[in-house]
Amino acid sequence: MTYHLPAGKAPDGPYVVDVTPEKAGWGYSSLKVLQLPPGGSHTFETGDSEWIVLPLNGGCTVEATDDFGHDVFQLAGREGVFSGVTDFAYLPRDSHATVSSAEGGRFALTGARCSRRLPARYGPASSVPVELRGTGNSSRQVNNFGAAGVFECDKLIAVEVITPGGNWSSFPPHKHDEHRPGEESVLEEIYYFEFADHEGIPGLGYQRVSPSGHGRGTDVLAEVRGGDVVLIPDGWHGPSMAVPGHHMYYLNVMAGPEAERGWLICDHPDHAWVRGTWPDQPVDPRLPLYTAPSQ
Repeated sequence: MTYHLPAGKAPDGPYVVDVTPEKAGWGYSSLKVLQLPPGGSHTFETGDSEWIVLPLNGGCTVEATDDFGHDVFQLAGREGVFSGVTDFAYLPRDSHATVSSAEGGRFALTGARCSRRLPARYGPASSVPVELRGTGNSSRQVNNFGAAGVFECDKLIAVEVITPGGNWSSFPPHKHDEHRPGEESVLEEIYYFEFADHEGIPGLGYQRVSPSGHGRGTDVLAEVRGGDVVLIPDGWHGPSMAVPGHHMYYLNVMAGPEAERGWLICDHPDHAWVRGTWPDQPVDPRLPLYTAPSQ
């Protein structure tokens, strides 16, 4: 199994990233990144999955049609992932959907197989909680647009993380590959990366996933660049390391078999103590990179 998918390896077509449960070899999580030219559009069936359309750069119109009616959402979007929080649209399973863009852009479709059909909805940028997590060189910013307890989905959990250049994110390493009620939930996870340039020089980072034992043997040490994807079916994941001078962005998509939708994690026992040092350090002063608009 290949867990690191470098940019540019997607098949021909409108998707520059195309991860499905079948391709990943698991049961629930999906991620597609749609690249549209000015005036472009793309139509697809949501099938057995729910989806959130999230602009990475540019704005778009999202339409959803099913037996319950026809919905149209205008997404203002954003200039890029380092420029601001974006609005988004939720598409239910068993729908006919179209994404179109007058100016063109790049749009993430975060998906999860599900059983419940929820209504199509618009998510304003002003409703997205922006969280600062960790302190010191473990500081990062989390845009919780599709987090459990923030936006209702059946199975899908999705958030954005921004890590300032030189910082370590997803640290201490953690996992969510065992069903332990109240302590840990089973979630397949996708990481999609982008990096801030410096004077035209692209950024890069590193992603570590290590085996968590008992037959769960995912082992990855990858140099990641803009557009790369890392699949995490199991294992301790972290750190995600941003090289100095280049901010790192990653989009997390998670889903799994749990009856209750929730993000319950277990820290690696060798590194869990790091959390105890956070109250004694300030948050990186570069954060937040931006906050959600007031309305």
